[in-house]
Amino acid sequence: MAASISAMNHSCTKLTEGVQSVLLLKIDGRVTEDTVGKYRAGNIIKSRCSVDGFDWEICFHPAGPYGYLDVRQDALYLLALELVFLGGAARPAGSATANLSGKILDGSSYYFISPYHKMQKNVPKEFNRPLDQSPPFYIGVGTRYGCDFRLTVECTLTVFRETAQESIPLPLPNLSWQLGELLCSQARADVEFSVSGKSFAAHRSVLAARCPNFMEFFGTKMKEKDDAQQLVEIQDMDPAVFKSMLHFIYTDAVPEFGEMPDTAPAVTDLAEHLIVAADKYGLDRLRVMCERRLALGISVNTVASMLALAEKQSCSLLKTKCIEFITEGSQENLKAVVATEGYKELVEKSPLLLNELLVAAHGTKRSRSEC
Repeated sequence: MAASISAMNHSCTKLTEGVQSVLLLKIDGRVTEDTVGKYRAGNIIKSRCSVDGFDWEICFHPAGPYGYLDVRQDALYLLALELVFLGGAARPAGSATANLSGKILDGSSYYFISPYHKMQKNVPKEFNRPLDQSPPFYIGVGTRYGCDFRLTVECTLTVFRETAQESIPLPLPNLSWQLGELLCSQARADVEFSVSGKSFAAHRSVLAARCPNFMEFFGTKMKEKDDAQQLVEIQDMDPAVFKSMLHFIYTDAVPEFGEMPDTAPAVTDLAEHLIVAADKYGLDRLRVMCERRLALGISVNTVASMLALAEKQSCSLLKTKCIEFITEGSQENLKAVVATEGYKELVEKSPLLLNELLVAAHGTKRSRSEC
């Protein structure tokens, strides 16, 4: 899909309840059969603006975000808008409450896009940290792909002001910090894990609440023994990996990811092992965090091994990024990847992946020739 924003008008109005900004986005694009219903960063058209001291990004999804498809007869894909918070220093807490509305005004979309003529919108949402985003909402239905379209989309972004009640600052949430302290202190721990000779004390209630696999394990495999601490042996996992997984269960974060550069070999190695652990224990968020971290470190020398890992662990997001890196780069980039030992090993051990790479490369070549 080729798409771009060729022009944008921006006007702001101060309201009693906040500041409202109206933007007219003039969008040229094309939806192809290969992109319908597929989430790819390259399919999203983005426009940035500043409203009430905050920076925002309006994302236009020509082919429906996250693979959401319309189930109505003859409708193949949905056109959607989404609001992303980029941050700002307008308020001490750095958070904002806003909502986005939008509709298609006109355009040479002919008969294959049916606009929703009434203004559609999402509900007001509190954005607490950069890259927080609103749920998508839909402004039109597409019933045909392979044709160029030109649309004018009216977007209205309203940033709400604080009321007298809201102007009293709230302390920052500290649940994850408190649970992290509980893990470190080992206070009232009632289960002990033995991992390759190293011991880790933890709390069954926290583990069961945060991890479906531990919920099942503690509910069916172990009997309550009053206050006695129970011992669980963990096999096939490095102690450092288990420690990071345990910290994630308590705090929803992996400290090493924030302490070292994205491309550091230690971070890559940890993320690769954590993906396996996340898959084993049903920790979906940890799995995606690792996929995201590995995707940030994709290079000519690492892409083949990451693709093999993604295939083995069924990591669809990482797999897509690896295939895009190989097929959508330059010819020199492709030749460099093919010359690596990792790619030769991939050919030997995962020959079926070559078919996917060939199909993706053919689709990329066709898309470029159509532009």
